[in-house]
Amino acid sequence: MVDSSKNPSTARNLLLEVMSGGPMRALLAIVLGFLVGSVFIVSTDEAFQSALGYFFSRPSDALVAAAAAIGAGFVALFEGSIYNGSSNDFVTATRPITETLRLSAPLILAGLGIALGFRVGLFNIGGTGQLLAGAAGAAFVSTKFELPVGLHLLFAILAAVAAAALWGGIVGFLKARTGAHEVIVTIMMNYIALSLVTWMMRTPGILQDPEVSGQPKTAAPFSSAQLPALLGDDYALHAGLLMAIAATFFYWWFMERSVLGFTFRMVGKNEAAARVAGVNVNRTYILAMAFSAGFVGLAAANQALGRSAGFPPSLHGGIGFDAITVALLGGGSATGVFLAGLLFGAFKAAGPSMQIAGIAPEVLLIVQGSIVLFIAAPPLIRAIFRLPAKKPPLLSQVPGKNVEAEQ
Repeated sequence: MVDSSKNPSTARNLLLEVMSGGPMRALLAIVLGFLVGSVFIVSTDEAFQSALGYFFSRPSDALVAAAAAIGAGFVALFEGSIYNGSSNDFVTATRPITETLRLSAPLILAGLGIALGFRVGLFNIGGTGQLLAGAAGAAFVSTKFELPVGLHLLFAILAAVAAAALWGGIVGFLKARTGAHEVIVTIMMNYIALSLVTWMMRTPGILQDPEVSGQPKTAAPFSSAQLPALLGDDYALHAGLLMAIAATFFYWWFMERSVLGFTFRMVGKNEAAARVAGVNVNRTYILAMAFSAGFVGLAAANQALGRSAGFPPSLHGGIGFDAITVALLGGGSATGVFLAGLLFGAFKAAGPSMQIAGIAPEVLLIVQGSIVLFIAAPPLIRAIFRLPAKKPPLLSQVPGKNVEAEQ
């Protein structure tokens, strides 16, 4: 048996198989995730539990109660994320879809960054730290400088991207120069970023709000550095959505049409062959982690500049880890990540509505976790739906060299 710790291509092959599953496997994983969620909705429904007491004498009552519970759950999901048909005015009725779009934007942006790392064969688990670093950069520029409208916002966004890219580039440098595994390094740097940014928010003259003492919080960004609202004051949707759309198109062009993107994909599919072809793999790792974190920096700008008030360290809101789910479900493609971000944004938007309907908010987290489980376990999907096995390419093989025989 091959020791995966001594043969990193084993993990790379698994990642490649997960990321190349295609839309059908993603759809099947979503269906299975909703089925798991339905089981939890039914099992916690009081009417269903009551009907179970006399199930064998009148099973139809339990079946009707189960159907009613599932139906109520999906109605609450729709009304909380798409359209609230029970509302009396147009603004309230259409606000759910705008909330889905607003909450999807940072997931899409961060998901693109994590997906880029995956496609280079890098497990970027440091989205949280990179987002906090980017938010600190955006906060510094948006609160310490006075610039013209438009230019101020642009510089604040660039500061977020640069700070996040620098934070991610450190990981790439350590991997390239010392061989440190990016999973361990990114996880540790999450803790460092959280503590560092918290300290900056507590320190006068750096990021601390001068009007607040005793708690870490930034000052409010100047109005010239805030992302403008898209639909007026009645909705919270802002230009972060446009930034997510633009970033999705850029990601597609960069990964599919640019020379550097081709180099990234080459290293991700076969590191050894890339070295033989003359690619500087260590340099590619540094650039890939910087670009990956740069996209996360756009998510940081969305979070830091899409508000009129300051923010605490909890600004990250788990987006860094949710982005891993989005990247896996999206299969690393621009379209897939965008659609996956919309789905999980809908989950976030529908949480309060489902809770009002009597459904525990943890059910949506169970659905999300189940989707990731099925996406990350291709053999499980194939076994459930009797799909033919797909043999992934062996990244450890180099033309003219039988690596498997040596192992």
